Amino acid sequence: MSRRMPRFARVAGVATIGAVAVVAMALPASAHVTVSPQSAPAGGYVQLSFNVPSESDTAATTKLDVQFPTADPIASVAVQPKAGWTYEVKTGAPSRPVTDDDGDKITQVVSEIIWTADGPGIKPGEFDTFVVSAGPLPTDAKSVSFKALQTYSDGSVVRWIDESQAGQPEPEHPAPTVTLTAATGDTASTAGATPAPAAAPAAAKADDTARGLGIAGLVVGVLGFVTAGLALASTRRRANTGG
Repeated sequence: MSRRMPRFARVAGVATIGAVAVVAMALPASAHVTVSPQSAPAGGYVQLSFNVPSESDTAATTKLDVQFPTADPIASVAVQPKAGWTYEVKTGAPSRPVTDDDGDKITQVVSEIIWTADGPGIKPGEFDTFVVSAGPLPTDAKSVSFKALQTYSDGSVVRWIDESQAGQPEPEHPAPTVTLTAATGDTASTAGATPAPAAAPAAAKADDTARGLGIAGLVVGVLGFVTAGLALASTRRRANTGG
């Protein structure tokens, strides 16, 4: 009696392995702490939403420490209060001269904002947003990065501080970054047109849901194909052996 695996069964096995590989590649990359919008006009005012997912399977996010740039300081920052969290604003002298809208010299700028949970924080599998209004954005820089430290309830800290380099792969822990576009005549008045802070996370969640359904459909289809193939191979084998 031949021990050779039927050709169709071999093909089905390869198809199964291929399906697993496709699913593995299709799974979304680990979520990052990000900021939205991803771009804004230089010299303008903007509402920034720091989007924070809890990636740990066992611990909640209990603190977010966002560091504002010192090389390209932002003169004015206002924090939106957030239920279940307290915040602390730290200031310092700018590393270079900064003036306000009236041309007056500013001697203190925001250097750091720390949000601390006074409740359960952001539980595993959930995300939340932290919103500030800031401006004017620098006019002599291509982008502004906000290095962030994410602390979990088990004491672990994820440092989102790596700056992306042109032509290089994205670093493992990229710092939230806003790309600055050309200033326009109505830059100051466009702040109100900034997308609502929840828009980006909601869109991302919808996209992840659609992607998950697509992957599930692919897996079901391939497994059905494999099952049918194995059944056909078994039927032919019984026929050939007279069973």
